[in-house]
Amino acid sequence: MKAPRISLLLGAALVLLVSSCGKPSSGSTGMNLNDRKNGGFQINLKYKGQETGPGLVFIEGGSLMMGRVEEDFIKDWNNQPQRVTVASFYMDENEVTNADYREYLYWLRRVYDYDYYPEVYTSALPDTLVWRDKLGYNETYVENYLRHPAYNFYPVVGVSWIQSMRYCSWRTDRVNEQILIDKGILTTMADQKDDQNFNTETYLYKSNEYTQQNKKGLKDLNPNSGYGKEGRPARIEDGILLPKYRLPTEAEWEYAAYAEVGNRVYNRTIDRNKYTWNGSSVRSRSKEDRGDLLANYKRGRGDNMGTGGYLNDQANITMQVRFYPPNDFGLYDMVGNVSEWVLDVYRPLSGQDMTDHRPFRGNEFQQFDNDYQGLGELSVLTEPQYDADSNVVRLPGQLPIKPVTAEQNLQRRNYQQSDYRDFLDGDVESSIYYEKGLAEGEPAMYAYGTSTLVGNHTRVYKGGSWKDRVYWLSPGTRRYMEQNLSTDDIGFRCAMDRLGFQNENSKRTKEHKEPKRDKFRRYRM
Repeated sequence: MKAPRISLLLGAALVLLVSSCGKPSSGSTGMNLNDRKNGGFQINLKYKGQETGPGLVFIEGGSLMMGRVEEDFIKDWNNQPQRVTVASFYMDENEVTNADYREYLYWLRRVYDYDYYPEVYTSALPDTLVWRDKLGYNETYVENYLRHPAYNFYPVVGVSWIQSMRYCSWRTDRVNEQILIDKGILTTMADQKDDQNFNTETYLYKSNEYTQQNKKGLKDLNPNSGYGKEGRPARIEDGILLPKYRLPTEAEWEYAAYAEVGNRVYNRTIDRNKYTWNGSSVRSRSKEDRGDLLANYKRGRGDNMGTGGYLNDQANITMQVRFYPPNDFGLYDMVGNVSEWVLDVYRPLSGQDMTDHRPFRGNEFQQFDNDYQGLGELSVLTEPQYDADSNVVRLPGQLPIKPVTAEQNLQRRNYQQSDYRDFLDGDVESSIYYEKGLAEGEPAMYAYGTSTLVGNHTRVYKGGSWKDRVYWLSPGTRRYMEQNLSTDDIGFRCAMDRLGFQNENSKRTKEHKEPKRDKFRRYRM
């Protein structure tokens, strides 16, 4: 048995007592737990730790010197070094591919009536016109890149930050739906339509919406619940459903890309990676592949893939995922191939005002709307919900949301309002208008569209791409773009929080270990 599980049992023993009849009892009241005769309070004492979701790799967190550590020859000074702590999390082994994204598009087209909700499907479509070049011929990619099987396992591009976030939400629901089906709690519902589709939040907070889909609910010990022999739906307390898929934060992405775990001896890092692999060279040192490039990038003007007869990185544009070696976390293409969206709002001086534990800029605190359309209760959306910029943010079948209000949080010390995207860098308090105030409607600090492209809708993207020079392969570099735009060299991958124990197992390896290469070039043709 793994040590974390032993620790979990020992921890449970501190708060639980064993009664004379052998049933666990509360350490605070002495009452039996999981006992119908005693009110039926249920607690999962057999939880064995978080399962790894489909496509994910566990990333054990730790300390990171985040920011640029190489020479900043561009002199933009937008990523000053700072030491931060990144909590353990999960990240996609590779970038989301065209095949992955087409599965998402197919589901949207199948579930939401295209004649009634055309915007649901069309708003998710990648912009294939990003391939066009005013002085280059790329029409073959416009017509084929997204849908032709030759590009099935190439990273999807032409996807904005907003579209990436909606894909993460959809993936959360499909994964949790399949978990419940696999455990025999729900029946497969292939004819989901419009607002009658599975959504994780709706299932947890409005479980009566899925009574027709229940197959065999979990055992319910509450004598007054009314569920009866059919059982009850799964709850957060059961530990069955996974947390949300989402985009990684900038700190998480950078930590996962550097993968300094391969340079660790005991509790210190003996050397820093310049890229995502050991050493400072961009070419392989192995006997089999000596001289081959370790990432898909542009060596120089007019040199996207090398010389005929010996194509150096074997890709003139993007390349199929998992073609190049993984880093020490087992992640592929963290630099090169395509750059990747991260969760953060961009600010030039990010290192000066970020917290040192799980740093992130971009919080917009929200809550469920209990009075959507004046119904006076939490109800399921029957039509899409839009934000102030007319972007689809919630779909039929999901629960409506709204920002938290300052009036609700006047007595709080940790936050009072909903939007903290420009906190300490862009708000009135951080601007030259602090003393005299600011006229209504005027930007406090960053005059987006007038003197700068920095704003609250500008997001960070990381990692060099197929059209970038080697400078951008260093994970410490960063760039930004508006969240509703897309290009032919930006894709994304998903992440997920790790709940509970921060280590996957307690076996500590104290010596330096070379990364495993067993999955090297898995999809190579």
